[in-house]
Amino acid sequence: MPRPRRVGRVSKEQWLAVALEELEKGGIEAVRIERLAKNLSVARSGFYWHFKDRQDLYGHLLDYWFHEYTEIVTTNPLLHAGDPKVRLERVTRMIEEQDLGKYDLAIRSWAKYDEMAQDAVDRVIEVRMKFLRRIFSEMGFKGEELEMRTMLYVCYHTWESATFHSASPRKRARMRKLRLNLLSSR
Repeated sequence: MPRPRRVGRVSKEQWLAVALEELEKGGIEAVRIERLAKNLSVARSGFYWHFKDRQDLYGHLLDYWFHEYTEIVTTNPLLHAGDPKVRLERVTRMIEEQDLGKYDLAIRSWAKYDEMAQDAVDRVIEVRMKFLRRIFSEMGFKGEELEMRTMLYVCYHTWESATFHSASPRKRARMRKLRLNLLSSR
C-alpha cells in the first residue's frame, strides 16, 4: 500500500535530518532525493523548495551537521562561564544526552573522498579543539598536557557513540565520571 502524502511543506531541517540518517545508514550514496522524499512521505518536488540539486543538499547537510552537532555546544552561553570542570561536565552530558557524536563517523567516511566534506570535518575539529582547549587551559594545563587532553576528549567523543553504543546509562555515567576525573586531574 502506498504511503499517504503529507499535507503541507516539509521544512529544510526535516530534509537535512533525514539526509543525515540516510548518510549514517548507507553512506553518501544513500542520500538520494527519491529516498529522502519517500522517508518524509512527500513528493520529490518538495525537495526543490529548499535545494537546487543534490550537491546543494550536500553543502547544506554539512552546515547543518556543523550547527546542530558542534555549534549547539560551542556557542551555548551557559558553557562559556563558571568553573571549567563544571562546564566540561555539562559539555560531556550534553554530548551524551543529545548523541552529538552520532553522525561523526559517517561524515568522516564521506570526507575520505570528498574535499567539501573534508573541509567541513576540518572546520568542526578546529572549532571543537579551540572550545575544549580553552576549558582545559582554564584548568591550568599548558603545552603538551593541554593539547593531549584536548585531543583525547575530541577523539573519545567522536568515537564513543559508535563504539560503546550498547553501554547502559548507568555504566556511561560511571565512565563519564572516571573519564572527567582522569582528564582534569594533575
